[in-house]
Amino acid sequence: MTTSPAPAPRHPADLEMGAFSDDPPWDLAGKELSWRKEVARLRQETALEGPQLLHRRRLPPGERVFATSVRLGWAIAAWRFNEKRRADKLGRREISRAGLSRRLRKAFERLGPTYIKLGQILSSGEGVFPPELVNEFKLLRDQVPAESFDVVRSVVEGELGRPLEAVFERFETVPLAAASIAQVHAARLKTGEEVVAKVQRPQVATLVRRDIAAMSWLAPLLVGRIPVASLANPPALVQLFTETIVEEMDFRLEADNMLDIAAVLAETGHRSVVVPRPHPELVTKRLLVMERLGGFSWDDVDGMKKAGIDTSAVVHALLVSFLEGATLFGVFHGDLHGGNLFVRPDGTVALLDYGITGRLDELRRVAFLRLLMGGTMNDQRLQLAALRDLGAVPPDTDIDALYRDLGFDKPVVDPTTLSPEALLAEVRDLTKRLLEYGAKFPKILMLFVKDLLFLDGSLATLAPDIDLFAEVTEVANYFTRRYGERIAHDIGLDPRVNPVDMGAVRAVVGVTEDVDSLTYRDLMARRDLIRRRMEDHRRRSERH
Repeated sequence: MTTSPAPAPRHPADLEMGAFSDDPPWDLAGKELSWRKEVARLRQETALEGPQLLHRRRLPPGERVFATSVRLGWAIAAWRFNEKRRADKLGRREISRAGLSRRLRKAFERLGPTYIKLGQILSSGEGVFPPELVNEFKLLRDQVPAESFDVVRSVVEGELGRPLEAVFERFETVPLAAASIAQVHAARLKTGEEVVAKVQRPQVATLVRRDIAAMSWLAPLLVGRIPVASLANPPALVQLFTETIVEEMDFRLEADNMLDIAAVLAETGHRSVVVPRPHPELVTKRLLVMERLGGFSWDDVDGMKKAGIDTSAVVHALLVSFLEGATLFGVFHGDLHGGNLFVRPDGTVALLDYGITGRLDELRRVAFLRLLMGGTMNDQRLQLAALRDLGAVPPDTDIDALYRDLGFDKPVVDPTTLSPEALLAEVRDLTKRLLEYGAKFPKILMLFVKDLLFLDGSLATLAPDIDLFAEVTEVANYFTRRYGERIAHDIGLDPRVNPVDMGAVRAVVGVTEDVDSLTYRDLMARRDLIRRRMEDHRRRSERH
């Protein structure tokens, strides 16, 4: 009996153009992708729309301002009368922050999709916004009511110009996920491919634009009035939100983002991160059909380890690909969080949801590269110049003066050796000096820092025992080996003759020269020690 040879493994041609899965529902190579022809014009129009929406009118823009003022005003008043009063009596400020965060979250829910989306952005700002706010607003990720299937059908058929059954053999009526802007449904095409369909909520574009007008009018009135808002700087937050959300209103831009990031991953050879393929034809302003990818949820560490997946390698791959995209290619996923990531059984990471994508011109790309290399070379002046080019301080800032005023010319002090009073004084002094220099937090830097903080938190769950010093050295050596010549050309400093300075790394985490290794678990213990000391100090101060 003879047996026929096993079929040769498939090698999709589109793997040359992007980091996609090896077993595709369709091959994008050679496809026309007619929906991509308008992308350049759409990006220009979107860039112009943001400032127009943010223009603050002399008079409040209609009844939406009234409704928003009532909801937020009631939330703040109820907080002041209940949680804040109780917290003041007990000397427990965290009770006050938690109560305010809960009341704001409920107000955002009642105000609808735009505010829910704002809350979702806040919820992924761990380390940027207060933890009580972040934890409370995480509930908005999973508590968005879905549109009825009749509404979904109407949107899909309106976008395609034909009956849903003419395109889909099966379309699940219950969504896989429902967010503020859109919801995602599993489906099967008439041609047999398993897909997911991202469908925009009807009228959401109109609601978003109306709400931004209200937000931009109210934001200046909230400065310094509530603790959370004063930390977040409401006008700057509304600007960041506006620039972000207007890009999400057109799914053709999102599909284009998917292809651009997939191309960067392919060029760098990072097949450890994959992007779902958008459908070559079924992409419109309000409908995005794409390849369905799945795997372990990002926080299912036990499941990954039981499947033999090296979780340290997973987070390392995501970190390196993120840094490469931002510093060398000028494009990166701008909204990393656990809901946008799956770890596939083979250990590759499926990266989803490209509505928020960081795009850098050449000046800012090189600035991010300077920021990264300045950190490894212990060159704070290079980092400060990079922050200036990113818009964090005015363009005429004297870098040498800023270097001295921020105390970078002084020896590093271990924060765990400082008293709470001394640490608070350091923070207050640093904040005052930054404000005197006109420091701010531009959108692109906010996205970058937010992603870095997510990756920092991922180390706590996926690789708590990794040696941070060894990890930094490995990443720096990788960039030096692979991109040393290019980096030297771009920033005028050659990393091949300026090796990683471990003194700078120790300074960042606040340890002295005698510390040879530091796991993430050790770092978390240090942070927790500082946090407890600060909380104890705050309680004593409020009691007295």
